[in-house]
Amino acid sequence: MKVFVTGATGYIGGAVAAGLRDAGHQVVGLVRSEEKAAKLQAQGIAPVLGSLEDAEVLSARARDAEVVVNAAHADHAGAVETLLAGLAGSGKTFIQTSGSSVVSDDAEGRASERVYDEDTPYEPMPGRAARVALNERIRDTAAEGLRSIVIAPTMIYGSGRGLNPHSIQVPWLVALAKKHGRAKHIGPGENRWANVQIDDLVDLYLLALERAPAGAFYYAENGEASMREICAAINEALGTPQPPEAMTVEEAAAEWGEGAARHTMASNSRVRARRARAELGWAPHRRSLAEEIAAVTR
Repeated sequence: MKVFVTGATGYIGGAVAAGLRDAGHQVVGLVRSEEKAAKLQAQGIAPVLGSLEDAEVLSARARDAEVVVNAAHADHAGAVETLLAGLAGSGKTFIQTSGSSVVSDDAEGRASERVYDEDTPYEPMPGRAARVALNERIRDTAAEGLRSIVIAPTMIYGSGRGLNPHSIQVPWLVALAKKHGRAKHIGPGENRWANVQIDDLVDLYLLALERAPAGAFYYAENGEASMREICAAINEALGTPQPPEAMTVEEAAAEWGEGAARHTMASNSRVRARRARAELGWAPHRRSLAEEIAAVTR
C-alpha cells in the first residue's frame, strides 16, 4: 500500500517508515529540508518537502495515499484536521501517534497505584486535555467512513531504524548522569512509567495497519520501571558507585523544561496494552529497558 508518514525523519516516524518499507509498502515521508529529503530518499522512502503548516501539501498527500500515519506531533490539531479532511469518507486508514502521558499525574516523583488499560476511564491533567480531545475526535471519524486508529506509546527506548535513532527520556537521564557524576531523579524517584522497545512498537503499527478495527485505541507497553530503578541501572552501567540523587521539579525543569519535568519525568504513567495483545496478537519480545541500558550506556 501507499503510506504517507509525517515525522518521517523523527525517532518514532522514522522507525515506523522504515518498518513499513521493509514490509513492502510504498512509503512517502514529509520532510522540511532538501538535505533530509536526500537522506530519506537514500533509505528508500520517497520524500515530500513541507511541514505540518502546509495544508495543501498535507491534503494532497492524504488524498493520494491509502494510509496516513501521523507521527510528527501528537498535539497539532490543525494538521490532524487537514489530514482527516483529505481522507474524509474514503474508508482509508489514519493512524495517530499519541502517548501514554494522557494518563500521567502530578506526582513530583511519588508512586501511584493506578494502572490503566485501554478501557479504563480517566480524567487527564489540564496539560493533556487537548490531546485527549484530539484522540477522541480522531476515533469518532470511524462513524464518518474513516478507519481511524490511535496508538499511545509509553516510554520508548532502543535504537530506531530511521534518520534519528535516538529516544528522549533515557538519553536525557544518561546525559544528566554524565554531567553530574551520578544519575538523578525527581523527588523520591518512586514514580513509574510503562515502557516499550522501538522495534516492538513498530510491530504494533504494522499489526494495527493489518488488523485494527476503525476507532481503535491501543497502548504500547512491555513492562514498567520507576525512575529510581532506571537511574540505578544507569549508574551501574556507567560504573558509578554512588546511589542516584534526588532533585526538585524546579531543578529538573532547568534541564528539560517545566512540562517535560513535571508531566513526564516526575509523573506516573502505568498502563497495560491489553487490547493490543488480545485484539492484534501483538507479542513484544525485544530486550528489556534494563538490558538496553546495560548494553548501550557508556
